[in-house]
Amino acid sequence: MSTESDAKMVFPLSPESFVGHRLGSLPSLEVEMPRSEALDMYFKMQVVRRLEMAADAGYKSKMIRGFCHLCTGQEAIPVGVEFGLTKKDSIITAYRCHGFTYMRGVSPKQILAELMGRKDGSSHGKGGSMHMFGPNFYGGNGIVGAQVPIGAGIAFTHKYLNDGSCNIALYGDGASNQGQVFEAFNMAKLWDLPVIFACENNKYGMGTSANRASSNTDYYTRGDLIPGIRVNGMDVLAVKQSIQFAREWTTSGKGPIILEMSTYRYGGHSMSDPGTTYRTRDEIQHMRSTSDPVTGLKARLLESSLITEEELKALDKEAKKMIDIAAAEAKASPEPQVSELFTDVYAHNNDVPYLRGRTASETHHYY
Repeated sequence: MSTESDAKMVFPLSPESFVGHRLGSLPSLEVEMPRSEALDMYFKMQVVRRLEMAADAGYKSKMIRGFCHLCTGQEAIPVGVEFGLTKKDSIITAYRCHGFTYMRGVSPKQILAELMGRKDGSSHGKGGSMHMFGPNFYGGNGIVGAQVPIGAGIAFTHKYLNDGSCNIALYGDGASNQGQVFEAFNMAKLWDLPVIFACENNKYGMGTSANRASSNTDYYTRGDLIPGIRVNGMDVLAVKQSIQFAREWTTSGKGPIILEMSTYRYGGHSMSDPGTTYRTRDEIQHMRSTSDPVTGLKARLLESSLITEEELKALDKEAKKMIDIAAAEAKASPEPQVSELFTDVYAHNNDVPYLRGRTASETHHYY
């Protein structure tokens, strides 16, 4: 966002923002950033919130079908992660991925069109909510926990190429008990891979509270020899600060680190889950009124003398207008041609087709 003044802003964090495990130091409790970055962060949070609201409306009007998982309430994580990384770093996550997709550079129109199964979608309408991709963004993965070992593999590539980058592999508290997650931890520590394992602990899996599924709900301690930090995932500034700390840790050769983002989703696990049978409406309302990431950042910004409420209202209107236009354009996008069923399956070498991920000779051997 362009501003007349780009003075430095300093934000103090609560001492409870970070709790460490096997670490001699923790991220600083003082966040410094230019005024323009603070405004951009607020704007991006509003866009992600509006994007999920549009997806919610699209699903309820049957413009969106199938699986759809929203991150409403968790916006601080995709925004904070992106502001803490560089574009050369890579991200892989699970199916609650719309915010990450947008933050990696995919337009709201492409995201909403993908949700609607339209030609202009980020995966040409063939992936839907669970399968979105972008620059150095490897999804959006539908198999619970499967993205974690893939993230370790991407981190292996960063180390092999010596490119100074890291991978962040995000997963939920529900996926944290998958065996492949612990296998990925072991290999990442064994080889000191530059990978940030980030558990988005939103307190509930599909209809089940975390303490009914995990004997140890301190997810940041579950990496054995891998150090960890529990982070206030409802505070975008704390998320950004922890990601910068973790990035420095992993890219300096110290190996992997685990971050537990303590967060909360306002809606159900997916659109098919009302989200009110295993928790009370009072609990949800309490979190909205006391810990909302968007209003929390807004209050922080208004406490300074450098940002006015009028400026923030203008950004709110701009975000709403952006998503309204994107939703209209997505609805106007045509459905993909039937021939699109057969694209992106085969690659070609000298006009000889072969399955992606296999050589031409391997494809012909099996098929």
